[in-house]
Amino acid sequence: MTSTATHSAHAISYRTINIDGQDIFYREAGSKDLPNILLLHGFPSSSHMFRNLIPMLADHYHVIAPDYPGYGYSSMPATTEFKYNFDNMSDLIDKFTVAIGLDKFAMYVQDYGAPIGYRIAAKHPERIQAIIVQNGNAYVEGLDNKFWQPIKEFWADRSEATTAPLTFLVTLDATKWQYLNGVRNPEAISPDAWSHDQAGLDRPGNAAIQLDMLHDYRSNAPLYPQWQEYFRTHQPPMLIVWGKNDEIFPAAGAEPYKRDVKNLEYHLLDTGHFALEEDCETIGTLINQFLAKVHA
Repeated sequence: MTSTATHSAHAISYRTINIDGQDIFYREAGSKDLPNILLLHGFPSSSHMFRNLIPMLADHYHVIAPDYPGYGYSSMPATTEFKYNFDNMSDLIDKFTVAIGLDKFAMYVQDYGAPIGYRIAAKHPERIQAIIVQNGNAYVEGLDNKFWQPIKEFWADRSEATTAPLTFLVTLDATKWQYLNGVRNPEAISPDAWSHDQAGLDRPGNAAIQLDMLHDYRSNAPLYPQWQEYFRTHQPPMLIVWGKNDEIFPAAGAEPYKRDVKNLEYHLLDTGHFALEEDCETIGTLINQFLAKVHA
């Protein structure tokens, strides 16, 4: 499946490829002769979160933004047919990069995209040319706030009592909150963003998918030391562009990267969890400047 739409001077293609029986939808722009950049989205979003960033990068980079199973336009098998966890998501996206010919690439990781991307990076360090981190944790710092407390109880004992408080996370109010909390100007945030995400969450069976993924988020912290060792050993060039007002992944989670990464550019932005909605132009400019030095 391929169709094209023009944004500025760039043609963005909307494609689907089958990986291990799952249809993986992805957005692609820029010449394949250019350096690759892989954009990995968070919860409860999809490659749609990069809709404004992709044209800013496509002059100088081959840009790829996939949807994970259960998100966006990719397959959404039932939880009885597919195990929704970060190992499986990472494995599929790893195979996806091979299938479309990304032998080396930079990564943009946000939220769920961080544990998915870091699994790939630790497994294939020779393939990773640079990492852009936007509100994505690899350290326990930043996960000790009140947002995570009921989730940690859910991790410790998945029961009706611990699940019930978390069902709000798939509601419109919660999705809208993720987009508006911490922003400078709520009137600058398009409602198309949370409406698009909510349409995906409202599909029959999707709430169960999100609970499985949220429960498996507990699998990430035990891997943090491995990822930190990857940072120290391989020293991937890294750009931090972090919405400092995010109550889910606050700036405390950005600070520890300084301990392990020597080639680090660090920017805290006065915005929230989905920083691209308010500061896409700033982030796009920083990425272009950063990657120009990486590929010089």
